[in-house]
Amino acid sequence: MEITTTHYLIVSFLLFAVGTVGILTRRNMITVLMSVELVLNSVNINLAAFSYQFADLTGQVFAIFTIAVAAGEAAVGLGILLALFRLRGTTDLDSAMEMQG
Repeated sequence: MEITTTHYLIVSFLLFAVGTVGILTRRNMITVLMSVELVLNSVNINLAAFSYQFADLTGQVFAIFTIAVAAGEAAVGLGILLALFRLRGTTDLDSAMEMQG
């Protein structure tokens, strides 16, 4: 059995669906950040799969940029998470909505 682009798209869709459900249903900020990473990784799988299918490196270059953006997002997100935990003593997103002062 040969692995085709369709197989990669199915895996990517499943990762995207799990990440979206995690973003929409969870109240813990750590879980939401992990779900955002899942969504970004599903995009990377799509980019790499189509880059391989069309024999073009453009998708792989965009995937590298996406990985760099994800690293920056994780650093900023963890910084916000630490500030929230020091201020409120919890990582619940409902308490983050009240960070006005």
